[in-house]
Order: sequence, then C-alpha cells, then structure tokens
Amino acid sequence: MSLKYSKQRQAIWDFLKDKDTHPTADDVYLHVRQEYPNISLGTVYRNLILLRDLGQLSTVDIGDGTLRYDPCVEEHDHFVCTKCGTVLDIRTDPCEHTKMIRNTEGIFPGVVTGCRVLYSGICPSCAQNSTDD
Repeated sequence: MSLKYSKQRQAIWDFLKDKDTHPTADDVYLHVRQEYPNISLGTVYRNLILLRDLGQLSTVDIGDGTLRYDPCVEEHDHFVCTKCGTVLDIRTDPCEHTKMIRNTEGIFPGVVTGCRVLYSGICPSCAQNSTDD
C-alpha cells in the first residue's frame, strides 16, 4: 500500500515514537497543535487509526473509555495506577502468554489467538510518595 506523505502524520508519529506514557488522542492533539495550529482532532484520530492499522502503534484500553496509544507493538502487558492513572508497560516472558492461551483450551469453545493482561495497583511514584508522608 503506497501512502502519501503527510507532515501532520509525521508530527504525530514523532511525538509518539519514543513515548512510554501511553498518551490519549487528546494528548497527541494538544501536542501536535502547537506545531500545526489548524490540525483537527478528527485528523489526529484518523492518523492514529492509520498508524495502528499499519502496525506502528498499538492501542491500550484501561477500561476508562479512552484509548491510549503505544508505539511498542510487541506483545506486552500494562499496569494502571489506581491513584494517579499512570499507565506503564510490564514486560513479561512471551511464554507466559502462550501458557495462558493454552489454558483456555477445553474451557472456551472458540480459538484464542492472543491475550493482554492489565494489572492495577499503586505505581512506584505514588508508592514512594505515600511512604514520604
């Protein structure tokens, strides 16, 4: 698929490519708008979807109704802090996902092809701040 170059798409990718903070579309929009004041939120959404469909981004749903965007497309899990809402990557052994998928055999009539785990608790920063009190 040949894709026409877009400065706005490039700005979106440049903002996201090294981020481990899992920004929302609104976060991306507010940042890119500084360089491209006329960019619309719709343009940001369309380009995020395109980058996801091209395999450059993955989406993270932490259950709050807002998708987060992650430039790390390798299989990995996520942690969400119940105090501050920070979303962090958790790198687990890929064999653990394979085991979890195999464990569904016999108890689920469909075919499971992947899994994502969302951990929750208190992030290191919030944990540190609570011990400083």
